[in-house]
Amino acid sequence: MDGGGRFPESLSGDAAGRIGPARLAGAILGRLAGRVSPRSLSVRRARSGQRLSERLPRGVGVVAVSVSAAAMALAGFVASGRYDAFVAEQGRPLDIAARVAGFGVERVTISGISRMYEREVLAAAGIDWRSSVPFLDVNEVRERLLRVPLIAQASVRKIYPNEIAITQVEREPAALWQKNGEISVIAADGTVIDAMRDDRYASLPLVVGDDANTKLPEYLALIAAAGPLAERIKAGTYVSGRRWTLKFDGIDVRLPEADPAAALARLVRFEREAGLLEKDIIAVDLRMPDRLVVRLTEEAAAARAEAQKAKKKGAAS
Repeated sequence: MDGGGRFPESLSGDAAGRIGPARLAGAILGRLAGRVSPRSLSVRRARSGQRLSERLPRGVGVVAVSVSAAAMALAGFVASGRYDAFVAEQGRPLDIAARVAGFGVERVTISGISRMYEREVLAAAGIDWRSSVPFLDVNEVRERLLRVPLIAQASVRKIYPNEIAITQVEREPAALWQKNGEISVIAADGTVIDAMRDDRYASLPLVVGDDANTKLPEYLALIAAAGPLAERIKAGTYVSGRRWTLKFDGIDVRLPEADPAAALARLVRFEREAGLLEKDIIAVDLRMPDRLVVRLTEEAAAARAEAQKAKKKGAAS
């Protein structure tokens, strides 16, 4: 073949016979080999063996290294406890972003508050200046409020952009219950709903002793039966799980287990007729239906003893 890819000799039968089959085959193979240059082969080898870094766009490696370094730094920040300290001081990152965008909690409206203070409701709800309206979980806030014994019902809603509205129903405190030196606030059924922490509940009736909280209806009925003396009853002690002792301005009035209301009616009569509770006494025992036993103060008892001695001495002379 010549340089243009043409055979210089005719491929007629005579020419073929003159060059021979071997020479003809060699000429054809040589020409075919000449069509694939060494340069084209080298390019194909380079492409088939190209590294991944050469195939990716420029800058991808830098970005990957930066992301990995940031992830490692964040993991170390969390593991060291500094993230928790940051959240405790500034709030969650999402809340921070929402506050910057103008959705921080700036006002909380509380409806139905009666005996609790607003700061107590906010503390129970977990809402403060770090909170944000979009990322506040109203269901979680409601559950937190319902864990407060004094709150019977609660609802929470968002008012965009900056307000949270809380509506609550408080349990009604009915009395104070003292046991082992500790005073609790109880509902009418005896359920403990709060601790006695200040003087907010000081005017409530006071019951003392084991199971006295469950007997609150009995005690309230006794107060009602005391009539004009009801305001002078300061406390009721449930004794031995059977009966009540009432405290009247420093005077203990011991009531019977059976029909204590009738015993109180006797006390009302004695007070009306003789001003019994104005005497120098520290205790009145009404447990026996046919008699009344009183215990004098130490001074009154001493004075009475001296009077009796003088009386006997005068009678002897």
